[in-house]
Amino acid sequence: MDISVINPRKVMKTLKLETFRVLRDIIYANSGIFFPENKLYLLEGRLNKRLDEVGADSFEDYAVYLRKSSIQTEELKKVYNLITINETYFFRHEKQLYAFEKKILPEVMELRKKEGKRSLRIWSAAASSGEESYTLAILMKETLNGQMGTWQVEISGTDISQKILAKAREGVFGKNSFRSNMTNYTLYQNKYFVPQGDSLAVRDEIKKLVSFDFLNLNDVNAIRARKSVDFLFCRNVLIYFDMEVKKKIIRAFYDIMNHGSYLFLGEAESLHGISSAFKVEHFPGAFIYKKE
Repeated sequence: MDISVINPRKVMKTLKLETFRVLRDIIYANSGIFFPENKLYLLEGRLNKRLDEVGADSFEDYAVYLRKSSIQTEELKKVYNLITINETYFFRHEKQLYAFEKKILPEVMELRKKEGKRSLRIWSAAASSGEESYTLAILMKETLNGQMGTWQVEISGTDISQKILAKAREGVFGKNSFRSNMTNYTLYQNKYFVPQGDSLAVRDEIKKLVSFDFLNLNDVNAIRARKSVDFLFCRNVLIYFDMEVKKKIIRAFYDIMNHGSYLFLGEAESLHGISSAFKVEHFPGAFIYKKE
């Protein structure tokens, strides 16, 4: 008996170095995401499925297909869905969030009141499946409590992957999204989520506080269109860009942030060698960047 007839296996197509460079350069030019040559295997593995879907017999054929101006924009959206890593969960980076909730948020609120303003704008610049954005909405709800009606709060999440944004808007999450050890975490789960099968769904009172949209961080004009930001979360994202793109993004961030606002990066990320425009503020177990 021919086992292969019963259980056929697709053969992975091989990505040659020359073709890798072509695809890598197209992705970089459009997104700023850079793949060094030691990541060839990663691009090969993630794009193999896409080759089958478009009927390309080889990566060389796919490179020709991707170069077509008539389809490139839409095809790149499919590529972004495959190459971006969406590793996140609720209340990630607990010490940063504690500093945000207990120290930074009250400080900025007091500053805005002195300026005669009662509005706050929060941007999660790489929202992924939405856990970070909803976490911030919960913390805002807890902090403002009965004052929600007296403040105008805008929380927006953006990402380059349309597929992951659809999941964020749905607001339904499995067990993997709930693995934080943060104090009061169980209380927050019971208060702001409802069971939906084996998952938990964000309550409408939190969902209505957050909006999700597509944004490519390599598009500086799109960044600059977002003005008057008080809290900008861009955690675990800069690692995917080269120095030139990092500097461009951070410069645009600085320009759209309000006086006294804060920039949150990933725990292993810093602005060393990228920008000296921000002041480093130290908190227990965390450092956060301030625009003075």
